[in-house]
Amino acid sequence: MTREQPVQCTRRRFLGGAAAALAAPYVVAGTALGMNGRAAASERITIGGIGLGSRGNDHLRTFLSRGETQVVAVCDPIDSKREAARKQAEDRYAGDAGRGSYKGCLATPDFREILARPDVDAVYITAPENWHALMAIAAAKAGKDMYCEKALSLTVAEGRAVVEAIRRHGRIFQIGTQQRSDRRFRFACELARNGYLGKVHTVKIAVPGGRVLPNAPPKPVPPGLDYELWLGPAPWTPYNDLKCSFNWYFIYDYCAGWIQSWGVHHIDIAVWGMPSLAASTLEVEGTAVFPEDGLANTSVTWKVNATTPEGVRLYFTDDTGQKHGARFEGDKGWVHVDRGNIWAEPESLLKLTLKPDDEHLYESHDHHGNFLECIRTRRDPVAPVEGGHAATTLTLISDIATRLGRKVTWDWKAERFVNDEAADRLLRRAMRTPWSI
Repeated sequence: MTREQPVQCTRRRFLGGAAAALAAPYVVAGTALGMNGRAAASERITIGGIGLGSRGNDHLRTFLSRGETQVVAVCDPIDSKREAARKQAEDRYAGDAGRGSYKGCLATPDFREILARPDVDAVYITAPENWHALMAIAAAKAGKDMYCEKALSLTVAEGRAVVEAIRRHGRIFQIGTQQRSDRRFRFACELARNGYLGKVHTVKIAVPGGRVLPNAPPKPVPPGLDYELWLGPAPWTPYNDLKCSFNWYFIYDYCAGWIQSWGVHHIDIAVWGMPSLAASTLEVEGTAVFPEDGLANTSVTWKVNATTPEGVRLYFTDDTGQKHGARFEGDKGWVHVDRGNIWAEPESLLKLTLKPDDEHLYESHDHHGNFLECIRTRRDPVAPVEGGHAATTLTLISDIATRLGRKVTWDWKAERFVNDEAADRLLRRAMRTPWSI
């Protein structure tokens, strides 16, 4: 399989070149493995992992720990990462089976090999943002369900393409905005939606700010890294010692920065609790501070104000000037929630029990568990693709407003700015040949 091959690699084409490799089963029967507490092989959901950085390994450990799943393939363009993941999976299953060794987890640099395998039910996608749309669309076409890390996409146009692919191919899609599986965030949104705060007029969102990186001179690509596959659809730039790590979050070729990739968590809660923020039009203006030098070129700090036609105001900023989390303010009270804490005024709101006829939001207590349950039931998960697209879009139009330095008006139905060609040009980016969606 070559990089010149389009991303829409067909399963038939791959199998034609790898029939011998697939002749032996990858999943050994549970009785043969003697895996106590694990589901029978025929009932396990088989998982492929795409991207093995910090978040990818978190997901790997989670799926390895569940008796209802079996990790059968892992992918990363860095040899050491994928081999470590393969060893972790095979050591875990060998230990579960009470035997010295177990072989049955493919390790590959190319995600298309995983998607072409008929024994893979679902994948998790934890590559950098510039890869998300390509991988998600290819996974949908290959008939795979997927858990995709936030943000959904690098651009608004890519996000729309993901939504359409998921619905066209009938796949289960969970976006990694895991706060929807936290009862505190759900309850805060229910207070806002059911009128317990009175008429909500303001939503305040604050997340960690971005980072400045030093300049990094070009270096030869080190052994064990498929740099072309790491870059993928991003513009070609020379390798350096900083970019192929956590630092990619702050390089605009791969991510819009933490205004997008951290912002999407609490912005998702803002929209969950106040749907009018993503309903008709939105006037958006803001300012940001960008690095003056160095490798990073995404916002370090920002202040964004957005207003709906009904007058609901969204304040979105980094947390240097505002308390971290999501806060809903109404004319009768407020609620503020972040990871691990919830506050309200009046405090009695926190002891409130919703009435049977109140709006009860989707209840999930386990983001991965909800995803797996939905694979079996074919019900939409708590964080569906449309929710991920709305939250990602709101972070991206906020970033665009700060880059333009002026007010813009966003039309949610058209998914474009109102009479603003300059802003519209920032809704999509060219992909490097041969990648396309």
